[in-house]
This record gives sequence, structure tokens and C-alpha cells, in this order.
Amino acid sequence: MALEELKILTALLPELKQDGSVSVGPGDDCAVLKFPGAAGGELLAAVDQLARNVHYTADTAPELAGAKLLKRNLSDIAAMGGTPRWALLTVAAGGRDAEWVLRFCRGVATCAEKYHVAVTGGDLAGLGADTEVATLTILGEVPAGQAVLRSGARAGDAVYVTGEIGNSFFSRHHLTFTPRLAEGGFLRSHAHAMLDVSDGLLLDARRLARASRVDLKIDAAALPLREGAKLPDALSDGEDYELLFTAPAGLKKLWRHDFAKLTCIGEVLPGAGRVLDADGREYLHSKAGYEH
Repeated sequence: MALEELKILTALLPELKQDGSVSVGPGDDCAVLKFPGAAGGELLAAVDQLARNVHYTADTAPELAGAKLLKRNLSDIAAMGGTPRWALLTVAAGGRDAEWVLRFCRGVATCAEKYHVAVTGGDLAGLGADTEVATLTILGEVPAGQAVLRSGARAGDAVYVTGEIGNSFFSRHHLTFTPRLAEGGFLRSHAHAMLDVSDGLLLDARRLARASRVDLKIDAAALPLREGAKLPDALSDGEDYELLFTAPAGLKKLWRHDFAKLTCIGEVLPGAGRVLDADGREYLHSKAGYEH
């Protein structure tokens, strides 16, 4: 049975008390933390998990699954405009031999080396069930006060998305995607609000709209569809790991040629957290996105 993620978080987050060291607490892609000795910077912290038959199939190469776990976290750092630095890994496995676990961890390590992340520790454990679950905590840096939050969208902004959307599973994009770290770093100086599209474009767009207390008008016909993707599924499939953000119109003129493709898919309107179609009607898609 799927967890009612939104219901749980709505009840739980107000109970997680923060102190003065927390600039941004739970509810964004990363927490933003103040830490002593940082020369004008803040710490980004996030954690994500990977479960067999939820995020990958049993026959997925363990190296690919391990790399995906780290890249999911890197995508969160990108969505804040930050730079990844350190990671902690845990793996709990049942029904897998030591060689599988080692290959999984090597997949994390190889990916970490590529993106200049130090895996500084973690934990391994057995699991009674014939499955495995792994978690990874990512820590990164961002200049003080410059993290791009979900809550900064302004009426009049354009709505943009990087790369392509939809058909992530069958195209294997969900395993082979590239975290948009370079683009996120650039957008730190240009985007007003941003998140990564992991649970479906409509669901994540609604999260941004609600955090910013605006409406987002999304033209589905403008979506850059991945090969094999079809509307309306592409609006809700998830696992795209692209950046959805708002910024002043005309950003394409500044977009670097070596970045992922950039597409304007709508505009920001005054409002209270709705996602509207091109005709101004609220999207009420029966499958708005993926909740774990």
C-alpha cells in the first residue's frame, strides 16, 4: 500500500521544531543550514532512498542502481543552485550476496568521483525480506542567502523546464539521467523559484505554486516530450530529474549552448497555489503525480 506522503508530511512538518541555525527547514529540496567557520556560505543537506521494485527493478545492474541513488540527491542540490560536497551511504539488503552489495556501493563511488563528491561513511545491514533499501545523505554548499527556494516565484515570471519530460522508465532515463548541476549553479543568479521534477511535472509544479502562493499556467502542448512519451502521462509519470523553475522572460538569450535544452512552458500568475492549463482551467488530472 502506498504511503499517503502528502498527508503524513502535512501533519508531521509543523512538529519538527527548528532553531536559529536553520535558514530553511523541511519542505524544500534541501535544508539550508548555517554552520560556524563557513566563509560566506551555507550548508545544504538532503537525504533520499532507493528501494527495489519502487525505483528500479530486480534485474537492474547494481552499479546503475547505486549511481541513481547518488544522482537523485545531486538533483536536489542542483535544484537549490548548490555544489555537492559530501555523502553518507546506508544499504540494507536481503536475498543479495556480498558481490551484489559491493557492486552497488561501487556504483555510488564511481558516480561520486565523477561529480567530485566524497563518500565519507555509512552503514551496511542485513534485511529479513528478499529486497533491499539504500539511503544516501548529501551535503553541499551554497553562498549565504543565495539558495534558490520553491517559494520565490513572482507574477509575470516565465515557467521553464530543462531537458525533456515523460517516458522515463521505458527509455531508461530514470537510470541514465544527468543531474543538472551546471544549470542549477547558473540559475542561482537568475531563477526566482526552482525544484527538480522527480514525482511528476504537475505534482511538482503544484508544490512550487503553493510554496510561492501563485498560480502556474502550464501549456501542455509546449512540453518537450522525451521520445516515446505521450500526454497526459508525461505530466504525471515522474522520475524526470529535470529542473522546473521560474525566471524573467527572455532567459533563453542568456542560456549557455552547453546546457541542457531549455523550454518555456508557461507563466506565473497571481493566485494561491493552482496549476492551470493553457485555457486557464485548473488541472484536475486523476493521476497528478507519484507519491511514495
